Parts: sequence; C-alpha cells; structure tokens
Amino acid sequence: MITWSVYLLRCADNSLYCGISTNLDRRVNEHNYSKSKGAKYTKARRPVKLVYFEVVESRSHASQREYQLRQLTKHQKEALITAFHALHTLPSSVINE
Repeated sequence: MITWSVYLLRCADNSLYCGISTNLDRRVNEHNYSKSKGAKYTKARRPVKLVYFEVVESRSHASQREYQLRQLTKHQKEALITAFHALHTLPSSVINE
C-alpha cells in the first residue's frame, strides 16, 4: 500500500509551500534541484527546507488535508510547525538546508 504525505516547506524567502507526495526525500530534492520536476513556486525561492509533514492513508485524504492547510493563515501554519517540532525530530535525510 502506498502511503501519502502532506508537507510544508520553508522557502529561502521565509514563505511556506504546501504539497503532497509518496516520497518526501525525493520530492524535497526535486523542489531544490530539479529543473523540470520542482514546483514553479519553489524554483524561484530555493533552497527549501522540510518543516512539517503528516502521513495520511490515501491521495484523496492527502489532497483534502493539503487544501485545509492552505486555508490556514501564515500565523496558524507557524504555530502548527512549532507544535510539530516540539514533538518530532525530522530525519536529516529529508531536511535540505
């Protein structure tokens, strides 16, 4: 079974980008290094750093959660990131600084 993740990236300009993926390590690398596979938004704001993620059961749930996260204000997203970091240590393999 494929697992999906919803994630937030912090861009070099301190903005936040939200997306979904089945492989966070690959996707963060694409955002940082790919000429064709990274999002247009993040290409102009590199480097990006993974600051938050959730694992969900399906692409449908991932898309729904992505929509919910995108509706949050920047302040609410920052609070979510702060709470996440208080509970988790992100693996260095998925954090690109």
